[in-house]
Amino acid sequence: MPRSKASPAVDTDPPAEAARGYELVVIGGSAGGIEVLNVLLGALPVYFAQPVMIVTHLPPDSPSYLVHALAHRCALPVMEPDAGEPILPGRVHVAPPGYHMLVEVDHTVALSTDAAVRFSRPSIDVLFESAAAVYGQRLLAILLSGANDDGVQGLKHVRALGGTSWVQAPDTAGSPEMPRAAIERGLADSIYTPETMARRLAALPAFS
Repeated sequence: MPRSKASPAVDTDPPAEAARGYELVVIGGSAGGIEVLNVLLGALPVYFAQPVMIVTHLPPDSPSYLVHALAHRCALPVMEPDAGEPILPGRVHVAPPGYHMLVEVDHTVALSTDAAVRFSRPSIDVLFESAAAVYGQRLLAILLSGANDDGVQGLKHVRALGGTSWVQAPDTAGSPEMPRAAIERGLADSIYTPETMARRLAALPAFS
C-alpha cells in the first residue's frame, strides 16, 4: 500500500531508521547539488560500507572534472565506472557525462545512450528506478538541489519497492525546485539540511 504523504519535519526521522542499514546509496542532484555532494562525501569515513552511485546533470559534450574534484574531498575511491563494472562496497561511482547510469540485476553498472529523460542524460530517475528494482528495501536514495523535477519519479519507485528516501531541505538548496517537488508529492521519508544529512549518512551501519 502507498505510504502516507504527510511531510516529515526537517531533521527528524523515525527511531527505526537510525539503526537501519542499506546495501546501496544512490544520490541525485542538479544545479546547486555539487556543493552538497562535497559536504556529503567529505563526511564519509574510510570504512564506509556501502557503495555510492551519483548522478548529476552535466554538459554532455565537455570533459567532466567532477570525479577529480570530489576525490579531493572523499576518503573513498571516486570514479567514473565502465559498463559491466561491479558495484563494490566503499566505492563512489559517478555517472559519466552523456550516459545514463543504471544498476543491473547482477549488481554491475550499465551505461546507456538512450534518449534524455526530463531533458537530462544522465537521468536521476533512470538510476533511482533501476536501483530500486534490484535493491528494493535495501536501497537509500538521496535527492539534492536541482532546478527541475528529475528524480521525483525515481523516488516514487524507490518508496513503492520499500526503499528509503532522504531529500534536501529546500530552504538550504541553491535550486529548491527539485527537492520541493519531491516533498510536495509526499516522497520524502526524511528532510535534512546538508550538514545533518552528511552526519546521518556517515553513521549508517553496514547492511546485514
